[in-house]
Amino acid sequence: MSTATKPKHIGRNISRIRELRGMKQEALAEAIGVSQQTVSGIEGNEEVDTKRLVEIAKVLGVTVEAIENFSEESVFNFFNNFYDNSVSNSNGQGASGPIFNFNPLDKMVELYERLVLAEKEVANAEKEKVKYLEKLLNK
Repeated sequence: MSTATKPKHIGRNISRIRELRGMKQEALAEAIGVSQQTVSGIEGNEEVDTKRLVEIAKVLGVTVEAIENFSEESVFNFFNNFYDNSVSNSNGQGASGPIFNFNPLDKMVELYERLVLAEKEVANAEKEKVKYLEKLLNK
């Protein structure tokens, strides 16, 4: 039985943290100025260039050490402890109310689509008014 420790797979850690953040490879790639294929390659490597690792950590909102020392077990322990403490110290909705997880870009697209739809409805209403007024004038 070997006592040698298994080397950390930094790329896999980046992938898991990115997924936990709800971020796609494309978004990470855009944020660090590379292609999605490059991010895929980074996530497949055991080691990552220090400069690149600093950029990725900044985008993911974690420290380089957090990426290097990441483990699934520590994440589950953190969230279990956080949930246990927040429920016991609050109204059951978390430490400062409910926690929502959504992509701001998706929300912006949704709001833009709603704005465009509202503008179309206003334009249609104006057309109807014009038709009605023309009808009144022609009588």
